[in-house]
Amino acid sequence: MLPLSARSSLTDRVYEAILDEICNGAIEPGTHLVQEQIAARLDVSRQPVQQAMARLKADGLLAEVGRRGLQVTPLNLALMRHHYDIRAALDGLAARLAAMAVRAGAEGPRRAGEAILRAGAEAIATGDIAEQVRQDAAFHRLIYDASQNPLLADAAEPHWRFLRRAMSQVLRHAQRPATIWQQHADILAAIVAGDAESASRKAVDHCLSAADRLGNALANSTDGRTT
Repeated sequence: MLPLSARSSLTDRVYEAILDEICNGAIEPGTHLVQEQIAARLDVSRQPVQQAMARLKADGLLAEVGRRGLQVTPLNLALMRHHYDIRAALDGLAARLAAMAVRAGAEGPRRAGEAILRAGAEAIATGDIAEQVRQDAAFHRLIYDASQNPLLADAAEPHWRFLRRAMSQVLRHAQRPATIWQQHADILAAIVAGDAESASRKAVDHCLSAADRLGNALANSTDGRTT
């Protein structure tokens, strides 16, 4: 971890710093997190660290273990599937509404979507897993915004926080990121064409196939850090 300069959203930045290290494997499942040590590494007081760790606990990424305090939880495959089931419903609705908005005359997300697709391809080419996950989230956020329903992005956010860790772990071991991005391109094409049924179906299939892919990869993982 690099020291963080003080900003108004310091708790958010501490949260993201810890989450990034959990996602990229720098902090492994079972690790006991000590507030004082994290505060020293990030050059912040204990208060934002305490608040950030409480949020991570609420997200299911940390858990109380006896008197040892908070530890990083193993990935829970059943819980991951539940998150994906909900995300599939939300993403299917978002894609449907986005396509309907295009059909009704809205400009649509074509240009922004193509830019994200290019950024995703570049991240694959360089092997930058963190950037792949960031661009993946950016693509879906674009669809939520294009749906013109302001509640969708907030509804999906807690599921993204949980799944970001699973996505990062699998991308470190799996070799199929191009498939994911082809599915993104297909969803975008259906939305731009104003095909609500196809866009919704492709978005749902994308989420459910991701759940299957991640579940299989994690179940076959040799590190044993899943439940």
